[in-house]
Amino acid sequence: MTKLHSHQHDHDAGHAHDHNHNHCIDTALATAETLCIEQGQRLTKVRRRALELIWESHRPLGAYQLLAKLAEEGFNSAPPTVYRALDFLLAAGLIHKVESMNAYLGCAHADRAHKGYFLICDECHNVMEFDYQDIHAALIAKAAKQGFELRAETIELTGLCADCKAKATDAAAVGTSA
Repeated sequence: MTKLHSHQHDHDAGHAHDHNHNHCIDTALATAETLCIEQGQRLTKVRRRALELIWESHRPLGAYQLLAKLAEEGFNSAPPTVYRALDFLLAAGLIHKVESMNAYLGCAHADRAHKGYFLICDECHNVMEFDYQDIHAALIAKAAKQGFELRAETIELTGLCADCKAKATDAAAVGTSA
């Protein structure tokens, strides 16, 4: 079964807002706390704030954008500090890296092991994570059939999200009726 989770709720983009933004952030932080305890790790102040800022943005956030936000709040503004926090959050499964954007977003399913695949809107840059383990299993099977050991995978599909597709259709309809 495919599960989608949108990571953008930009008020200026005209997207639906049937979503409790603070609940998302609170859930992500609670999950992070639990996972860190279970893994014997520490969710330091900078790691926690980095995760919180990533979830607050609800769209992929680059390392230097994160660095600037942390510096504004008085955290160590050295790039290694941010990259160490990002590496920790990635390793803990709390965030994903969207390779094509060289940016990070909160993991919607951090409480269980999975591969995150992404639908990226070319227009509004909305990123939706979809969890489809059948794809992962098929990739492993195909690679094994070729004698290939799969070590990493990145699947990012680009196109138009439903909102942007509808706007494009509406704009085209207005253009043809004029």
